[in-house]
Amino acid sequence: MFDINFYMKVHNISKKLQNDAPLESQATFEMFEQFRSRQPIIYNIETTNACNMKCEMCPRTTMMTRKVETIDKNTFIKVIDQITPHAQNDWEEWAAFVKREYGILPETMGENHFFLYVIPRVLQLHGYGDPLLDKNMPDYVAKLSEKKIPSYFSCNPANIDFEKTLELFENGLTYIKYSIESVDDFIHKKIRGKASDFSNSYKKILKLLEAKKKWGLTTTIVITMLDLNRSQQAKEFELLKQAFSGYDVYIYLKSEDQQWYRKDFHGTKSIHWSEFCKHPWMSMTIKSNGEATMCMEDFNNEIILGDARKESLSDIWNGEKYRKFRKDHFNLTEGIKCTNQCDMKLIGHFVN
Repeated sequence: MFDINFYMKVHNISKKLQNDAPLESQATFEMFEQFRSRQPIIYNIETTNACNMKCEMCPRTTMMTRKVETIDKNTFIKVIDQITPHAQNDWEEWAAFVKREYGILPETMGENHFFLYVIPRVLQLHGYGDPLLDKNMPDYVAKLSEKKIPSYFSCNPANIDFEKTLELFENGLTYIKYSIESVDDFIHKKIRGKASDFSNSYKKILKLLEAKKKWGLTTTIVITMLDLNRSQQAKEFELLKQAFSGYDVYIYLKSEDQQWYRKDFHGTKSIHWSEFCKHPWMSMTIKSNGEATMCMEDFNNEIILGDARKESLSDIWNGEKYRKFRKDHFNLTEGIKCTNQCDMKLIGHFVN
C-alpha cells in the first residue's frame, strides 16, 4: 500500500519537472510535509529475509550482510492492527486519476498497470526473502482477510508446496507472483540458482490453476519475467507467454528495479522508477526484525527510523528520526543510501 492521496497531490510537481519548470526548495519541502498523511501507510512487511535462491541480479546474493530473521508473529499482528485500508471514494478518485494522467485502464495488464492498480491497494508481504519459507504465512493472510486488507507477495515457484499454497488461497490471498526467467531449466538455474527450475515449477503452477478453477478460489496468479537485458530476452518472454497461453494468469515483463550495482545499466519502462521518489512521505516498510526502514530497497537496514516492536507506527512516522530523514533525503545529504545506492530520482535534484 501507499498513500494515493499524497501521490495525486504531488503529481503536478512531476508534470512541472517534465517541462523543466524550476521548483523552490523550501516551499516544495513544506508542500510535501503539508500533503503527507499523519496516519502511516505500510508499503510492505518483510515477513522473512530467508531465501534459498542465489539470484544473480539480487543484492541479497552478494551484498546483504544482516542477520537472517523471520518476523515475530505478535509484531506482525501489532503492525497490521494499526493499518486502515483506503476508503472506497479514495479508490474511485484514484482510478479516475490513473486513467486521466497515465491512460492506463483497469482491465489491462502490465508492469505499470500492476504498480498503479494493484500495489497501492495491497499489503506486500515480501522483501529480501521468500514468504513461502515463513510457516506463519497462512495465518497472516487470514488475519489480513479478516481486516479486509488485500494481500500480495512475490516468491519462487520452485518452493511451492501445493497443500500450503492452497491454504493461502483458501485464506484469501489476493495476489501471488511467481518469477520465472526462462522456460529452459539450464538458463533458469544460471539466473536464479541451483534450487530453481522451470519444468517442476510450471507443473506446480498448472496444478494450482486447476485447483483454483475447481474450487472457485479468487487468488490472482501473476507470472513475471525480469528484463535483464539478455540478448534473447524478447524471445524468452514470448516463449513464457506461450507456455501460459489460455490459462487464467496475469503475465508481464518487468523492468529490473535496481541497476546501480550492475555494469550493464539498461534503463526502465516503469513509471515508478521513472518518476521521483515519494516514499519518505507516502509509505513505510517493516523489516523481518521488526525495524521500520526508509523503504523496501534498504537491503541491509542502513536507515532505521523506529522499532515496531516497541513503538507505535504513528510515533515512528511522525517522529524526529523520520523528520530528519525526510530532510536529508530532500537535501541530498551525503552518506545516506538514497544518494548513492538507488536508481530512483530524488526530488532534491530538481529544486533550487
